[in-house]
Amino acid sequence: MNYWLFKSEPSTWSWDQQVAKGDAGEEWDGVRNYQARNFMRTMAVGDRGFFYHSQTEKAVVGIVEVIAEAHPDSTTDDDRWDCVNIKAIGPVKTPVTLDMVKMDERLADMALIRNSRLSVQPVTPEEWRIVCEMAGVPQ
Repeated sequence: MNYWLFKSEPSTWSWDQQVAKGDAGEEWDGVRNYQARNFMRTMAVGDRGFFYHSQTEKAVVGIVEVIAEAHPDSTTDDDRWDCVNIKAIGPVKTPVTLDMVKMDERLADMALIRNSRLSVQPVTPEEWRIVCEMAGVPQ
């Protein structure tokens, strides 16, 4: 299993909207960055991810699971863009803010810090464990 972080502005697509989709989940569509697209192309069903609210909150607020591998993004006719489908697994007990991540030196190399604008990014198993611990999420 691989781990990821999915970033969204809550005013565009929020954790509550993701949760409302239930087990059917939703496409992680609209991504127009080649690096983020390429990450989605490597995802497998069952991979887990952090759902991160960008902009005002700047915090991990939930856990999601990839439920469909990369396929054409339904929001465009341009065949360069793919997306995956994800479903909400559950909220975190304690949101983990960007400031909290920056303060933990064990997370100094996390993509969230090094490439903060990337909407889909990898998370190492060790980063996953640390952020889950900070969030009060059992492994």
